[in-house]
Amino acid sequence: MEQRVSLISLGVRDIAGSRAFYERLGWQANEASSNDSIVFFELGGVLLGLYGRAALAEDAQVPDSEPGFSGVALAHNVRSRAAVEATLEEARRAGARILKPAQEVFWGGYSGYFADPDGHLWEVAYNPYAPLDDEGRMQLGAGAAET
Repeated sequence: MEQRVSLISLGVRDIAGSRAFYERLGWQANEASSNDSIVFFELGGVLLGLYGRAALAEDAQVPDSEPGFSGVALAHNVRSRAAVEATLEEARRAGARILKPAQEVFWGGYSGYFADPDGHLWEVAYNPYAPLDDEGRMQLGAGAAET
């Protein structure tokens, strides 16, 4: 198996409502590939798909159980501590629930968490040990510090 993630599918209760949430964050859906049953956002080489929760469970042949902690969090890394706070506030205004306010973390960075309307966890983090390049990709081991 090649080492990559191509698509992250989030099972959602209300596709249109979830699409609107991510669009309030400033994201743009791929109109050519999206419809009433699925919405795609291009994330720099990875796709995020919003798909009906029951339909996703049926496709995977698993029960559609109650939402709760699934042991998965998506991460959105930013370029500074201030950007962590600004991004969490932007998410709150878009309809997210802030789960953990921005704060210093044990590994030496700065982060906080929010939940989207379906409870999917998102970490917003500044990592001084893996700065972002000009295209927003993490550079593991680069070790650049915030300026």
